[in-house]
Amino acid sequence: MKVHHHLDDATLLRYASGDLDEAFSVIVAAHLAMCDECRRAVRTAEEIGGRFLEAGDTANLSVGAFDRLMRKLDEGGDTISVAVPERTRKADQRSDVPAPLQRFIGPSLDAVSWKTIAPGVRKHNLNLSSSTTTSLYMLHIAPGKAVPEHGHGGSEMTLVLSGAYRDQLGLFGRGDIADLDEHIEHQPKVEPGEPCICLVATEAPTRFKGFFSRLLQPLVRI
Repeated sequence: MKVHHHLDDATLLRYASGDLDEAFSVIVAAHLAMCDECRRAVRTAEEIGGRFLEAGDTANLSVGAFDRLMRKLDEGGDTISVAVPERTRKADQRSDVPAPLQRFIGPSLDAVSWKTIAPGVRKHNLNLSSSTTTSLYMLHIAPGKAVPEHGHGGSEMTLVLSGAYRDQLGLFGRGDIADLDEHIEHQPKVEPGEPCICLVATEAPTRFKGFFSRLLQPLVRI
């Protein structure tokens, strides 16, 4: 698999430093599982960050600080436990689903439960923690179907898991990711032959340009 569209350098640095919101962390991790080039770039960013930490000033801990930390961890306190279904705890590397995504949907795209939101367009929402302000969902779009022209209210990433689409930025196939901001407007159209299945992370609702598309937006919720 040859990946042609990659993550922005700023996104890679934010991911390496742990600065991305949950939805964007998941989609970046899924892309990294499919893209050797971006994995190498993240490793480089992490190594650079590690060198900065090593070169930084150190501070002495107060007496007994480590023991107090361990007691706090033993007490449980505010620890958050996330239950992961048994079937998804071990990622299936032979799957058509990137390993970081398997804990949400399992190892097969065929098992995803879709909800029709428009003719030729189906959606599946992924559950994130209640504290996140971003959204993560999957789209299943029929061959030859065009999404209405739109812009974005903030950052948006779209990772192609299966099939392909084309827009003003080029052809996006399996493994390609569109790392977009609020300045980009486009109209993706799925290539003939097979549906396009995408993973999408958004910071704010999509801004559709057409009058009727804007009227329907509260129903389709993308």
